[in-house]
Amino acid sequence: MDAVFHLAGESVFQGRWNQAKKERILSSRVEGTRTVVDSLAKLDDPPRTLICSSAVGYYGSRADEILTESSGAGSDFLARVCRAWENEAMKAEKLGIRVVCIRTGLVLGENGGALPRLIPVFKAGLGGKLGNGRQYMAWIHIDDLAGIMEYAAANRDLKGPVNAVAPKPLTNKDFSKTLAAVLHRPAVFPVPAPLLRLVLGEFGNVLLSSQRAIPEKLEKTGYRFQYPVIEEALEAAIGK
Repeated sequence: MDAVFHLAGESVFQGRWNQAKKERILSSRVEGTRTVVDSLAKLDDPPRTLICSSAVGYYGSRADEILTESSGAGSDFLARVCRAWENEAMKAEKLGIRVVCIRTGLVLGENGGALPRLIPVFKAGLGGKLGNGRQYMAWIHIDDLAGIMEYAAANRDLKGPVNAVAPKPLTNKDFSKTLAAVLHRPAVFPVPAPLLRLVLGEFGNVLLSSQRAIPEKLEKTGYRFQYPVIEEALEAAIGK
């Protein structure tokens, strides 16, 4: 094997965040990654590269601060999960394996993630900003995410954390307006923050958190995005 891609983990989108759910989110990533690294250690001929999934949730909620791969970790639940997740992956370096931790933003694709849940709401004309809408959303089209993973496997200059996000994060308000425009619908029904927390519990705070992450390492090494513009990414993701 030249490279191993490790992407597994309990979904953060499905199911209410009770204590058991949070334990599955953490253990599936930390123990799963530990199992992968332990397995690689037993190989006579280990791969040169380990690509491990992570998330921009690593940074916590940081308002409008521009976040690069050198920015520090946050302190909320997802930040702690991502930090522990990446720490397990980086242990493969002791085996002589190059490790890349792919910190994904909101992935835009038609077959999974948040977008298929948003589209029916917006198509019904009920879409709008979440909370005050000022929180930044780091996003990526799924084709670019796959491209970045392949790029990271082939490019030996990349190692450690890599922000897998488009070059221009935007606020939730602007994202909502753009999605509504692509669907030719209004976006006039904001969801108040207290209601979001009431309905979704602790996961509501994730949707209200702000990560203005940029892909500094990818831009420095020359990765070319297929969908750097949000309008084009959304149109492609919903099949228009």
